[in-house]
Amino acid sequence: MTIKLFAGALAALVLAGCATPNLDNSAGRAVVYQDVSTTSKRVAGVGVESQDVVSMTDRMIRDILATPQIAGRATPPRIIIDSEYFANDSSSRINKNLITDRLRIELNRAAQGRLVFVARHYGDMVAKERDAKRSGETDKGTIRATKAKAGADFRLGGRITSLDANSAQTGTLSRYHQISFELIDLEYETIAWSGLFEFKKEAQDDVLYR
Repeated sequence: MTIKLFAGALAALVLAGCATPNLDNSAGRAVVYQDVSTTSKRVAGVGVESQDVVSMTDRMIRDILATPQIAGRATPPRIIIDSEYFANDSSSRINKNLITDRLRIELNRAAQGRLVFVARHYGDMVAKERDAKRSGETDKGTIRATKAKAGADFRLGGRITSLDANSAQTGTLSRYHQISFELIDLEYETIAWSGLFEFKKEAQDDVLYR
């Protein structure tokens, strides 16, 4: 009798462990596109999300183009915008290129020739092609031949920082983000422009960012 009771209890435990969670993962469920500039109704957390990336880069673009020392020069300055000196010191997981790539691309579109963008992140690609041209492996192309590559006047620097608070009673997590952007004069080592974006979120159930 004892053996039968034990076997029954063991079977119940196995079935309970194999029970399917209450998830809607039915086949054929339609993919839902979301507006990247708005908060998702299904998945939202306290980290840096698409609407934050869009908002912060749009604001920085407007601010840079409204700065005469950068966008109002008679000769368009050369600038580098990449993630090399843009640090993530926050507790949020974020691919920094999401921010710097959007900032560079949209600023390039909006500047309409007032700024010249140096593609330092493609330096290896350019070096290989230049070597091929100069060695005679390829011809010189149709644009120009220069002795040196373009030097830059300004380069983006900045960092993402955060401050977390967690309530043990309610399980609510609060996170404040501060994202700084700066354009550095590459001759004088001075800060030619600065921008700041900050926001604070709180939620009981955080989401997983990858």
